[in-house]
Amino acid sequence: MSSPKKLQLHSFLSSFSSTLAFLIFIPLVLVLVLVCTLGPQSSYVLSFSSSSWAWRSVGLLRSLTSYKEKDQHLQVVGLVTFNNSAKDSFSNRPLGEGVEDIWKDEMNEGEKHSDETTGIVKRYNRLERLESILAKARSSIREAARNGSMISNHQDPDYVPQGPIYRNTNAFHRSYLEMEKKFKIYVYEEGELPIFHNGPCRSIYSTEGRFIYEMEKGNMYRTKDPEEALVYFLPFSVVVMVGYLYVSGGPDSRHVIGRTVADYIHVISSRHSFWNASLGADHFMLSCHDWGPHTTSYVPHLFNNSIRVLCNANTTEGFNPQKDVSLPEINLKTDDTLGIIGGPSPSGRSALAFFAGGLHGAIRNNLMQQWKGKDQDVLVYEELPPGKSYETMLKNSKFCLCPSGYEVASPRVVEAIYAECVPVLISDGYVPPFSDVLNWNAFSVKVAVEDIPNIKKILMSISQTQYLRMQRRVKQVQRHFVMNGPPKRFDLFHMIVHSIWLRRLNIRV
Repeated sequence: MSSPKKLQLHSFLSSFSSTLAFLIFIPLVLVLVLVCTLGPQSSYVLSFSSSSWAWRSVGLLRSLTSYKEKDQHLQVVGLVTFNNSAKDSFSNRPLGEGVEDIWKDEMNEGEKHSDETTGIVKRYNRLERLESILAKARSSIREAARNGSMISNHQDPDYVPQGPIYRNTNAFHRSYLEMEKKFKIYVYEEGELPIFHNGPCRSIYSTEGRFIYEMEKGNMYRTKDPEEALVYFLPFSVVVMVGYLYVSGGPDSRHVIGRTVADYIHVISSRHSFWNASLGADHFMLSCHDWGPHTTSYVPHLFNNSIRVLCNANTTEGFNPQKDVSLPEINLKTDDTLGIIGGPSPSGRSALAFFAGGLHGAIRNNLMQQWKGKDQDVLVYEELPPGKSYETMLKNSKFCLCPSGYEVASPRVVEAIYAECVPVLISDGYVPPFSDVLNWNAFSVKVAVEDIPNIKKILMSISQTQYLRMQRRVKQVQRHFVMNGPPKRFDLFHMIVHSIWLRRLNIRV
């Protein structure tokens, strides 16, 4: 009896040893195979925490969609609140108020990247590295936004933002400094002159040409390495396309321009991986032509996802301030702004309000019918009388009327700021430039289209003390609308780039 028992015991021990070896050896083999398979370029990261091992998958977060599902509002890192109405973009809501909880999640994730340094050394792919940079910038801006002071507490040798012209001085200044340190733009090299890499620098479309010119020079923000870029610039000019491709009265002439843009997107998405990786969300185009918005509609992802920098910032025609940028329209006839910036003191301005311009659109027609030649204080002309200078009339007026034409944008807004004349914006659906950081209520007047008959009453109701404050603020905000060659800190070029930077902060790839 003892011999069979020994045999059973021996058999049991052998079986147990085999099972134990199987349970230990096989998982080790699987782990080794898995590590070798993933390699350093995997989109999965093995991270270690004190509580557990965790696999984190890095994928595309369509943040614009997720934000809309969570709330119709979008926070630009606490700098401003927008919804789909232009009216809301003029609100006086303080900066930094009601920041989305989604930013907390992203900030916490950024902290994990820096805190979980024990255990296995983690490998970051390109998108994770870039998103970590952005997460730290968001955290820094949020912290600055908590300071409600009217003057920035950040040191700066050139300019320290202050006063009510800003929604939050500290948030803006911190964001601007973060942009200067971290923002890198890749300009696609595909495309040939003159339609690509070129634009008009002396015309009503000068902001389009000047921006393309500065980006092509590559002295600021541009990187030659697309792997380290945070955004990608599509360097086509709608203005030049219209000049070369549009035939007045020709069949499908406007479609030729749209198809040219579609072909360009096809080329860059075929040669590079970046467009497809984000569905265009980290790409931007820039146009000051009225057809700019329509041209982008030929590429749905360009229209719906990409950052569109447009002079025609009309919310009733698809402009989305949650992701698009309002571009100032400036009619430059020379290479500089000498002689057109500045004006007399308020005491030297004899006219209450002034406008001169053609009958472009219903709003101007309404303005002409109500005020043309009917009042000595509100001077409205279709054509200036002989001997009258347009620039002189601007500088002799307290308020400058800026009605929309066929489209919402008008160079008169910046002309008024240059002449240190308080702008009076008369439009439907227009989002003023840089509304994400500038408080337009502090230095301009907004008149609804239906209130055009009441313009004089509205302007006369503004006290002298209030007007003097607004006029001083116009002079202060002027630096943000001046084109310099080469660009200077906080000027128009940098403010355009900053608006793009803010939109990039609001998406996560």
